[in-house]
Amino acid sequence: MSRIGKVPVVLPSGVTVQLQDGSMVVSGKKGKLSRPIPGPVKVDVAEGKIVLSLGSADRRNLFGMYRTVVANMVKGVTEGFTKTLDIVGVGYKAEAKKGALHLALGYSHPVVFPLPEGISAEVEANTVIKVNGIDKELVGETAARIRRLRRPDVYKLKGIRYRGEKLIKKVGKAAGK
Repeated sequence: MSRIGKVPVVLPSGVTVQLQDGSMVVSGKKGKLSRPIPGPVKVDVAEGKIVLSLGSADRRNLFGMYRTVVANMVKGVTEGFTKTLDIVGVGYKAEAKKGALHLALGYSHPVVFPLPEGISAEVEANTVIKVNGIDKELVGETAARIRRLRRPDVYKLKGIRYRGEKLIKKVGKAAGK
């Protein structure tokens, strides 16, 4: 039995939870999220807490994960999630326009990255992108897709990287004797 799954999720004031047809809808001041709940996992809402329990012991692997998913849904509709990306490189820059990011990443053409629905992006100082949203998975996936446009180069350390990501610079090819 998962230790994480046993911990109840505390509901802050202003957050409502509805269970209907095998799915859960969490609403808060930032928006509304819904997620299907698998059959073996039972969800009970009482006294400002969400408690998850297992119907059958053969699907224990879902128990702790779904408790964390529910906790992320509650945190998303109250606070939201943010991923910060840094752009490193001469001439590399970003600009947010009309639900899309316009990026200059050293290619011969500008890259236009349309933002998915529910995601917003702020650009600070042309080299810092903050991806915001209420769905943690969608925020992380969008940040990863932006990073994939120009992965960090291990030889020159140029590209798009997460804030705080540590890169180890590789040595180039040594000159012949």
